[in-house]
Amino acid sequence: MADHFPYRISTRTGDLTLLWRPGEDDAPDRLLVDALGRLLAFPNREKLREHCVRHGLEVVWEGENDLDLAPVRGWVERRDLGAASPGLLLEAWNFFEDLSRSLPAGPPLPAQGPVHDSAYEKIFGGEDGADKEEWTDGETAAVRELLRAGLDLWDLAVRESGSGGS
Repeated sequence: MADHFPYRISTRTGDLTLLWRPGEDDAPDRLLVDALGRLLAFPNREKLREHCVRHGLEVVWEGENDLDLAPVRGWVERRDLGAASPGLLLEAWNFFEDLSRSLPAGPPLPAQGPVHDSAYEKIFGGEDGADKEEWTDGETAAVRELLRAGLDLWDLAVRESGSGGS
């Protein structure tokens, strides 16, 4: 059985921890969902551990990932350019792609094209601070649209899982 990793998501209303599973071979990474396709989200580690023991899931507790959605939301909604670092936007982008793939009934993220590829490469290539390129207005708008759709998907997934707010 594949290893699972805790992935803590910080929101305006508190933290939730998900179970993330890296894809094997060429399979994509995914977040765990229940039999009805609802996101499994836990309010604390104790509840997460209980679930994993009950279902025989192997969890790797070292190196837990954290993602704070509040600055991402600020960057998307208020156009607060200082609210989110490029690394945080990249992490959110990757998280929302995993979330979208994991939810069978959720709305898809917007189709991605060359403008997204260009923006992604600029973030990914500029993480170490060297050769950082600024996004064009089109790239910025495309990334905001994608992250807005990801935040909406997150809000829907959490509401449907009964886990609380954003």
